[in-house]
Amino acid sequence: MLRVFVGFFSTKTIQEHVERIKEQADDFIKGKWVEPQNYHMTFHFIGDVSEGMIMDIIKGVQEVAQRHKAIKVKYKSLGVFPDIERARVLWIGVAENGESLRNLAKDIYTTNRKLGIKSDSKPFHPHITICRIKEYDRRRLKALLRKYENTFFAEDQIDRISVIRSSLTSVGPIYSVLEEFYLNG
Repeated sequence: MLRVFVGFFSTKTIQEHVERIKEQADDFIKGKWVEPQNYHMTFHFIGDVSEGMIMDIIKGVQEVAQRHKAIKVKYKSLGVFPDIERARVLWIGVAENGESLRNLAKDIYTTNRKLGIKSDSKPFHPHITICRIKEYDRRRLKALLRKYENTFFAEDQIDRISVIRSSLTSVGPIYSVLEEFYLNG
């Protein structure tokens, strides 16, 4: 079985911003900060699939890529999942072309569903995870979110999507691109 998802690896344009946030939050957020080379947007988390399914998934993602154009995004604001009371993920959001991203994610999901792949029922929310939170001070985290709620971090061009293998290790996930396709719809 392989643990896979369909996503886009962000450029490192947000790295210096994340470093600054990490320094500011160092004494009240304990967790695993994402390595810059692992900044990504997940369009569809598939989970564990047999190796025999991988080629079908890759073929489907290639077809999706042919139907969509590159999408320019602006990274803006900080947020948490699932909410401030139970924060487990700290993320940077997307302020522009969210609808195009949602359409792309829906197309990927629908294509994979035709293969019999189901996923969790969480709606797609465009973001880049920057920290997996273990412990935090709620009041100070709220203040940090307020401080950055209208902050523009960077721009990016989502011009490709990848089928990515995620291998969980004791030092964090290791991502391997199985196949990548440029958006050219």
